[in-house]
Amino acid sequence: MAIARRGAIGHDRRIMPDERELERIAPPPWMSEDATLAVLAALGPGAARFVGGPVRDSILGRPVLDIDIATTHRPEAAMKRLRDAGIAVVPTGLKHGTVTAVMPPRRFEITSLRRDVETFGRHARVEFCDDWVEDARRRDFTMNALFLDAEGRIFDSVGGLADLRSGRVRFVGDAERRIREDVLRLLRFYRFHAHYGRGAADAEARAAARALAHSLPRLSAERVRAELLKLLAAPDPVPTLALMREDGVLPFVLPEARGFETLAALVALEDEADPVRRLGALAAADSVADRLKLKNADRARLAAFAARGELLPATDARSLRRALYRLGTPLFRDLVLLAGAATGDPATARAGLRLAAEWRAPRFPLKGRDLAQRGVTPGPELGRLLKEIESWWEAGDFAADRAACLAEFERRISRAS
Repeated sequence: MAIARRGAIGHDRRIMPDERELERIAPPPWMSEDATLAVLAALGPGAARFVGGPVRDSILGRPVLDIDIATTHRPEAAMKRLRDAGIAVVPTGLKHGTVTAVMPPRRFEITSLRRDVETFGRHARVEFCDDWVEDARRRDFTMNALFLDAEGRIFDSVGGLADLRSGRVRFVGDAERRIREDVLRLLRFYRFHAHYGRGAADAEARAAARALAHSLPRLSAERVRAELLKLLAAPDPVPTLALMREDGVLPFVLPEARGFETLAALVALEDEADPVRRLGALAAADSVADRLKLKNADRARLAAFAARGELLPATDARSLRRALYRLGTPLFRDLVLLAGAATGDPATARAGLRLAAEWRAPRFPLKGRDLAQRGVTPGPELGRLLKEIESWWEAGDFAADRAACLAEFERRISRAS
């Protein structure tokens, strides 16, 4: 991405006196999309800047998913401008100055510039303002306090650009005070370090986290779950999880975490990060699903991971084909990866992954109506018999065709009579 260094430019009336334009970047593609241009046009020249994630990730050349915008307009005025421009708006957090502009496939979270007057844990009494620097000073990390305007100019009043470039996750202002304002920031620090940190983690932030770790039980299970899964989605979460253990934070979040070596081996085997699978490698315990209030689908996966020895009992090709047929590709891949990581046998795991990619499970040749046409009354007995024949067909490595399966049915009926 082309970048030109700039000095402070005090002649632009939209730039605060103590704010600096540090660099100019070539606007990334998402900034030139029709939806983005329409939202900016509705808010008006100089009244909106991108902030946080899209700025941070564009500077690093990473994909941008969500687009956050800060504006000098009060929330009601921003909503009116957007609606007058024909853009759908959802008042997602009017009390705190946030509205969401919806232009499929994009959603733009637009927040009025503000200062925190008083904080109450996860909540704050805010006062709207038109001061970009004041707004930057209330944000959590310096790398999240960078602004980017429609012309590609980056503005930084808290040293966030240098921190981002050096891989330093640093709080804006006093770390302990910022965590006391909102204890979720403690977990966000480790999550951001896992995704953006390089080298040693910020010492002041770690000291504050150690001092305030006892406050973590005040957080809801849903918020802890969200932060933990986002952390586990990092390219390699193991070093950061080790920091959390060393700082006395992990016992408050995931006391069952024991499988550090298994998780490290899993990360090396995976071709794509899967936070729930990684959670299963790190802490395979029933209590995890309950305490984190996992969604039903994730809870079921975690239970299957814990039972992988029963579900994936052997590693010969024939048994693996049968397991793949019964489990389906997604769960089979999960179990092969977890088994390979736990046993330290990456070769067998890779063989299982190749099988999942290349083998197409055949369709069982019989249906219930085939047995009904031969005199079996529809009901439990028909279902039991059909399952028995399917199990026989699986045990024969799926070689029997329809005629052979029907012949097996006739043999079973003859023996029964």
